[in-house]
Amino acid sequence: MLVDSHCHLDYPDFAQLQDVLARARAVGVGHFLTIGTKLSEFPEVLAIAEQSPDIHCTIGIHPHEAKVELLEDAAPLLAVADHPKVVGFGESGLDYYYNHSPREQQISNFRTHIAAARQTGLPLVVHTRDADDDTIAIVEEEMAKGAFTGVIHCFTGTARLAQAMVAQGFYISASGIATFKKSEAVRAALKDVPLDRLLVETDAPYLAPLPHRGKPNEPAYVVHTAHTLAEVKGVSFNTLADATTENFYRLFPKARAA
Repeated sequence: MLVDSHCHLDYPDFAQLQDVLARARAVGVGHFLTIGTKLSEFPEVLAIAEQSPDIHCTIGIHPHEAKVELLEDAAPLLAVADHPKVVGFGESGLDYYYNHSPREQQISNFRTHIAAARQTGLPLVVHTRDADDDTIAIVEEEMAKGAFTGVIHCFTGTARLAQAMVAQGFYISASGIATFKKSEAVRAALKDVPLDRLLVETDAPYLAPLPHRGKPNEPAYVVHTAHTLAEVKGVSFNTLADATTENFYRLFPKARAA
């Protein structure tokens, strides 16, 4: 069994959602985490999670959306934290590549999501791009205020970022980017992440792995990323699948309990 630990099943690309899920289940994907990116669109995310026992969701605001949905406090996140389908917060974090929202607003929302994670014990799904220094600094600063857990999703950063986050108790998630020919540095960083700290994901409908690169991504394709990650780690596919699945449930225990 594999888990697609990060996908966006509410996006228009998945209008034929039941077909998409059937293809994934047919190749051994047994759980799906569909991710919130806007509070205003969370009802649609939640509705999808409520369709099936093997789908859960998170609530959060993507850093791109910080200027549109700037949080004054964590109350809107905490309001649904007890829902049985909500197993974490995010995706939140920092994106200095596009800078679609001012950095100070991204940082403010990031810290507010961390506060929600700390208060509830639910994990945080972190998006970080071209922001390694600030991501490390903020996580370390916030961890000193009180422990919380999380995952760096769609890892594309440096080995320094990976090791710093693992040192803080975080997990690292590999996406289809890990299969790309020019992703040697990403694979090298993933090789040094302990097996018990790794997850796999698609980030579907984005970032389809080889051999589907350039096409719309879907949860079934997480199998290709898992094969690549198994090769990187020097373990069998089944060992990698078992480890990443167990890691997912350790990080998101509410999903297993459900």
